[in-house]
Order: sequence, then C-alpha cells, then structure tokens
Amino acid sequence: MIALSLAEIAAVVGGQTYDIPDPSAEVTGPVVRDSREVEPGSLFVAFVGERVDGHDYAAAVVEAGAAAVLASRPVGVPAIVVDDVQAALGALARHVVHTLGTTLVALTGSAGKTSTKDLIAQVLRRKAPTVFTPGSLNNEIGLPLTALSATEETRFLVLEMGARGIGHIRYLTDLTPPKVGLVLNVGTAHIGEFGGREQIAQAKGELVESLPPASEGGVAILNADDPLVRAMASRTKAKVVLFGESGEADVRAENVRLTDSGQPSFSLHTPSGCSDVTMRLYGEHHVSNALAAAAVAHELGMSVEEIATALSEAGSLSRWRMEVTERPDGVTIVNDAYNANPESMRAALRALAAMGKGRRTWAVLGKMAELGDEALAEHDAVGRLAVRLNVSKLVAVGGREAAWLQLGAYNEGSWGEESVHVSDAQAAVDLLRSELRPGDVVLVKASRSVGLESVAQALLATGAEGEVSAR
Repeated sequence: MIALSLAEIAAVVGGQTYDIPDPSAEVTGPVVRDSREVEPGSLFVAFVGERVDGHDYAAAVVEAGAAAVLASRPVGVPAIVVDDVQAALGALARHVVHTLGTTLVALTGSAGKTSTKDLIAQVLRRKAPTVFTPGSLNNEIGLPLTALSATEETRFLVLEMGARGIGHIRYLTDLTPPKVGLVLNVGTAHIGEFGGREQIAQAKGELVESLPPASEGGVAILNADDPLVRAMASRTKAKVVLFGESGEADVRAENVRLTDSGQPSFSLHTPSGCSDVTMRLYGEHHVSNALAAAAVAHELGMSVEEIATALSEAGSLSRWRMEVTERPDGVTIVNDAYNANPESMRAALRALAAMGKGRRTWAVLGKMAELGDEALAEHDAVGRLAVRLNVSKLVAVGGREAAWLQLGAYNEGSWGEESVHVSDAQAAVDLLRSELRPGDVVLVKASRSVGLESVAQALLATGAEGEVSAR
C-alpha cells in the first residue's frame, strides 16, 4: 500500500485512534486480515467471523510488527476503531485507488473469470507494473485488499468481481471505479440464488453501467458470442469493444484448432492487425478468455504481436484450475477441482476429450452447487455429455447430485461399466488406484465445497510412489 500515517487512515475511514503513541507513524506494509501474513508496518484488519474473532490476535500482530489494527472495538494495542470494519476497509481502498490514479480494469462473468484475470495480468505486466486479484478473492473483502496492495509504481490494477445478487457488483465498483470493464458471459452459475439468467445478466451488467463515458476514456469490452452480454452495450456510455469468434467482433479468433495435446491455437485478429497464438493452457474454452484479455490489452496500447506472444507464453497462475500433471508412469492428472458450474464442466469435459485422443479418459465429477431448481437437469446433462464425448469412464462422487450425473450417463447409453457412482472421495481414489493404466487421462472436477482436489492430490502421490496397475 502507499504510505499513509495512522492519523490519515483514521480520517479516511472516520475512525477513532486508541493506544497510538504517534499518530504520524506510517503504515508501510501490506493491509492483511490473516495474522500469519503480518509484516513490519502492516495494518491488520480485525474481522469477526463465525469461528474466529480477529480482535483476539491484536496483541500478537502488533508484537509481530503491525503498525496498528483496524478494529470495531479497542484492543489494548494501537488501533483505529470504526463502527463497521468492512465499510472502513472499502473506504480506505477507494481513497488509495483515487490517490494513485492507476488504470483499473474490472471483469466479471459466470465462468472463466479467474483464468481470464490471470491472462490479462500476464499480458499487461509485460507493458507496465500490474497488480491483480490473487486466486478468486473477488468479494467485498478480497477486492479492497487487492486494491490496497497497489503502490505508486502500479500502472494497471486488474480486479475480478463476483456477484451473488443484484447490487453486489455496483457496490464493488463504487469502492474501486473501473475505467475498463469486461463481461465474459452470462451462464447458470449461482442461478439458484439469482432466479434466472436474466437476473444474472442484470447483475453482471452493473459493471458496464459504472464505467465513465467514452469521452473520459471508459471502455466496455463485451462478448459478441453471448447475446445477453452483447445486449449490455445499451447500458453504458463507454466505448464498446466486442470480442469473440463472431465476424462482427472487433477482436476475434479465426482458424481455431487444438494441438494433439489439447492446447488451443488460433489466429488473433485486432483492429491493428493479426498474429498467431498457440496457448500453453488446455481446452478450447480458453480461446474466448484469451480474446477477452487481448481486447483489454489492445485498448491499453499493446501491439497485436506483443499480445500474441504474451498469450502464447501465459500459464495458469491459480491453483486447481486445469492443472495438468503427468505422473512418471504416464498417467495424466487434470486437477480442475477449484469450482464447477454447468458451463465450466462442459468446457472441462471437452478439453478432456481433446487431450485423451487415443487414450483412456476418466471424468471424476461431483456436485455443482447453487443451481436451485435447475440442479437435476444440469447434472443429468453433464452425465449425458460425458457419454457423447466418448469419455471412457465417468466416476460420479458424492450424494444425490452425483447420482444424477451417473443416471444421465446411463440414460444416454452408458449401460456397462462406463459409469459408476461412488460415495466419497476416498472411494474414488480406491477405485482409480486399482483401475488406472499407464497413458490414462483423469479429469477431477466439482464445486469447491466437495473438496475433490483431494482425489487429484492422492493420485499424484500414488504416481510418485510408483503404485499403478499395469493391466
């Protein structure tokens, strides 16, 4: 964070200082909410959670070097006390962003946000210092913490914005007003909370509504291939740039194909020229993500050659998102277990099919959460798709939703041993350990709450130990 005195921070957040011997002392380290991340000069933000109260760590963080605690009550050590810690954190982020004048890029969408954010960051940081959301910390706490990590050297600030209801993105854009706003897609993630895709579109479109007009440099980057996103052009006064495979897109892909290993390759076309891209990431769905990143970078002054090179060299920065690891025995594990929704599940299955040509493929799948009344139909559809893509074996893991996955596969024609329903992650591991053969490709994917990353980790550990069936 930029250096600010404790007195300045108190004024910004409307707080009272307690037990601070020198109000002119500065916060020179990061703003953190985890006591384990405290460094000398940090500001520790004390949240009260369901199981942990950050105020209980106040003395320890100050002893570890924190300059002060942002708290909702006096804690016996240097503190700035406010009525609402979350609101104060947001106010501090708003102040720092305004002070820096950094170009802020915000993005949202039902699927692909984190992967696209990582691509944008890897492209832009070739041009200038860039700060971006770590992982998927895209809510009312993670977003201001990311913004506060910007410094005087930061040229670009790339922020992922998530939403679980109408008004959420509006709140986030009030904290950190973007100049460039990107909407990837409107899918069915969280449809159980929103009530329908139209409501999701309403919420996602709050991003483009927040942008400054074109005359002030505002740019709305919209997916030309998604009608609900493309329609958001009428909701903004910013310049509209379209990306996609549509011939009407300003930034588009032509000659899209997959390499033998399942990595996308295409010709990138922009208003200033074209260049070829072959990505290190896996799956055709990354083409759309790459085009979105290219549109952002092009609007911020990068050449098509620079963009194509950066996209071709970009990797995955966030864990458990299409992490591809080949074991010493030749079994390939694809750990995509961070989260799942119908769109990302379909994309992952298609990537598996492409990667597994001529090899046995395994889809180890679990529940997709927050689908509401659509849950049965969506799980059934994913099971059916696995059969249509000729996935060798579907392993559905867990309770009711997993049973729906397996039933969908069965109803599509998986009548033999091509699909199986197991009770939990350990049962899946036991099955795979006994059945995997060298050369097999295994995809592991489910909503975060299922915890299927443990399956991928166990299989990788098994490979390291050399335990695999050679049948």
